[in-house]
Amino acid sequence: MSDRDLKLLSVVAPVYNEAATINEFHRRVADALGHLEFELVLVDDGSTDGSAKAIADLAETDPRVKVVFLSRNFGHQIALTAGLEHASGDAIAMLDADLQDPPELINQMLDEWRRGSDVVYAVRAHRDGESAFKLATARWFYKLFDWLTSVQLRHNSGDFRLFDRRALDAMLSMHEGSRFLRGMSVWVGYTQSAVSYNRDARYAGETKFTLSKMLRFSLDAIFSFSGRPLQMATLLGFLISALALVAIPVVVVLKIIGAYLPGFSTLEISMLLLGGIQLITIGIIGEYVGRIYDEVKGRPLYLVRDRINLAPGPPDRPGEENPELTAD
Repeated sequence: MSDRDLKLLSVVAPVYNEAATINEFHRRVADALGHLEFELVLVDDGSTDGSAKAIADLAETDPRVKVVFLSRNFGHQIALTAGLEHASGDAIAMLDADLQDPPELINQMLDEWRRGSDVVYAVRAHRDGESAFKLATARWFYKLFDWLTSVQLRHNSGDFRLFDRRALDAMLSMHEGSRFLRGMSVWVGYTQSAVSYNRDARYAGETKFTLSKMLRFSLDAIFSFSGRPLQMATLLGFLISALALVAIPVVVVLKIIGAYLPGFSTLEISMLLLGGIQLITIGIIGEYVGRIYDEVKGRPLYLVRDRINLAPGPPDRPGEENPELTAD
């Protein structure tokens, strides 16, 4: 496909304690996309700083602003999913509301979409305002993800992406609770392309992505797309067993020739090593079992407290809550 006709563009952004940025974010989206027919879908992810009132005020003055209020904080990836499921456009862009990802880039992404790309992802050529530690851990994550999974995730690409409707519908058909949207968007395939940009520092406020959240997010990404950690645990068990089998005749021979010197430290180190390996292996298995447990419960991905400028969602949409639990 090429030269697609855009009837409606959806821009989806999760909002969590972004009261200081949300008005500027809305202004820049409107300035960048005002020549297009668009909707701005904002998802309040249980904010506590006045963000909910700020986006409600925006929705009252601008009918293009559609708001979804979640019943509590469900996390960044779930909030993005909620916004994507409420988007109605032929092309759908998702980005954060902290203005590190420039809304102006959406026009360039739309050019790629019109030329036939079903998924257009933005690649960070330069990242302002981020510490050396954050940049280093990001590099390590992408390298580890490449090594452990078969998903070809472009380095320095984040959640700033634009989807064709058919690619988005394919991604939303994936119902897992541990969601890694940038990996899921690559997994669905279709025609994909990239645009590069310089990522700005935060417009205001502080990052909500703490070290513990970064670690949890990384584990979700790896365990959602790879079974290799389990294979590595199995191989490690075979390796330790092989070393033990080799050590047995060596010890017997040393005992026979009188060269065996018993040592408590050697025994203690061996026990600690084996115990540590066993605990690591059990922990890896536990990560997968925990995810299986979460999935089989079949809970909805999120619950909606209220909506503004949106009709109630159809109950059969992926991840949609029971309509009886929704207050509109």
